[in-house]
Amino acid sequence: MLRVILAEDSVLLRAGLTELLTLGGHEVLAAVGDAPSLLRAVESERPDVVVTDVRMPPGLHDEGLRAALELRSRDASLPVLVLSQYVAGAYAAQLFGAGSPAGLGYLLKDRIGEVTEFLDALRRVHEGHTVIDPEVVRVLLAPPARPDQPLARLTPREREVLALMAEGLNNQAVAARLFITEASVVKHSGGIFTKLDLDPTEGNRRVLAVLAHLRGRAAD
Repeated sequence: MLRVILAEDSVLLRAGLTELLTLGGHEVLAAVGDAPSLLRAVESERPDVVVTDVRMPPGLHDEGLRAALELRSRDASLPVLVLSQYVAGAYAAQLFGAGSPAGLGYLLKDRIGEVTEFLDALRRVHEGHTVIDPEVVRVLLAPPARPDQPLARLTPREREVLALMAEGLNNQAVAARLFITEASVVKHSGGIFTKLDLDPTEGNRRVLAVLAHLRGRAAD
């Protein structure tokens, strides 16, 4: 059971998420409708994980995202799952580009309807994994418009591997999804790391590969 704080300005969706999380065996410590209330609730309750919408009052712009960034600046180990109505590369890049990406997730709200996937994403974020919605990955990893972008160096297969890495899959899962061997995944991963100019001594190059691309797309 996870102790969850939920932030969502839509009353109906907030109620639905609360019920979904409760039925999933988790405890919703607080369900709030604006960013200031989210910050106060986390300070008071010390949850295991936070689930927050991107756009919330008072401005209905990116207050939820900024609250998530503020929470992570206070406690980099706090798992946070951010929900968004649309694919927003700049939001994803901002979220994952601020410090360690461990224990962070970015999902589209459509994913909530896939209850098992949503609850699994929540679990993985709590366990310290990085989770990015497959549709967000698909849009962000589309072939680049300019040949000077780092992604243009990758082969189509390497882009497929990078996309699955972005979803948080390990080598075994990537191999199963693409019907190739794990050795091939390792080979393609090595090509990705080399072409994106990632330091071979860096421990978590898989995440860095994804984040490097996210930052590049957001800057376009």
